[in-house]
Amino acid sequence: MLDLFLFSGNAHPRLAEDIAAYLHTPPRKRILDRFADGEVRVEIGENVRGRDCFVIQPTCGSPGATVNDNLMELLTMVDALRRASARRVTAVVPYFGYARQDRKDKPRVPITAKLVANLLTRAGLDRLLTLDLHAGQIQGYFDIPVDNLLPRPLFLRELGKFDPAELVIVAPDAGSAKINRSYADRLDCGFAIVDKSRYSTDASKALTLIGEVEGRHCFIIDDIVSTGGTMVNAARLLSERGAKSVRAAVTHGVFAGKAFEKLAGSVFTEFIVTDSIPLRPDAPKMIRTISVAKLMGEAIRRTHYDLSISVLFL
Repeated sequence: MLDLFLFSGNAHPRLAEDIAAYLHTPPRKRILDRFADGEVRVEIGENVRGRDCFVIQPTCGSPGATVNDNLMELLTMVDALRRASARRVTAVVPYFGYARQDRKDKPRVPITAKLVANLLTRAGLDRLLTLDLHAGQIQGYFDIPVDNLLPRPLFLRELGKFDPAELVIVAPDAGSAKINRSYADRLDCGFAIVDKSRYSTDASKALTLIGEVEGRHCFIIDDIVSTGGTMVNAARLLSERGAKSVRAAVTHGVFAGKAFEKLAGSVFTEFIVTDSIPLRPDAPKMIRTISVAKLMGEAIRRTHYDLSISVLFL
């Protein structure tokens, strides 16, 4: 058994259990509930003085809780561990909420990703372990070490089931072209880009396809799916251009608003997401999850022993 302490928030207990099972160490005791007025109440249930502590808590919406609820749970757990004299506190945040608010793209708006970074740091956090940040520069918002894992090993395993001669990796927008190109180069398969224009915060319209997809299996790879509009529009365009099938591999399945309805009525054959966010039980059957427990668990093990985690990026 590893000499580390794992703690879990309420956002995604199943993932925390799977990570604990991989590490062969049990989640540690804590009280984490609400006062009558909704305030978060935290009490660490055992001695953590001098211990290496990891708090597993994606800052996503979850059953009965909002993004803000789960963020506040994380902050209060970090503070409790710091005040209990833990040697080191690492937040394991598979989904980093507010990551899309990473820049000042218009007058009089906040950079909320930076605000969250400040809150976590001031709470006493020593390290952050996260997965596929929406914008890589968010790592620079922290004055503590940040390890940003990528789902590449998981997605390559799925993509490897297809003949490269019949496969096309599709970037859903120009901003994701670089990462999608890396998948295509690794697999030695085709590559295409969907050019789009955005007309509101959560809605976009696919306009132009750059690349050849006729008669081939298309895989759209992205970091986040929210309302599903971008994905559905891109898939429709690919189908209209003669794609044999259209699938998607997305790291974080937010599935806000009417996303499930849109995807259920789309041309997607399959929609793969990781379990960085708990999938609601009313999800369409064509949505399939793959687990990040082993990836996150191995990163935790290597962090505990001060080993390099660069091998996890291959």
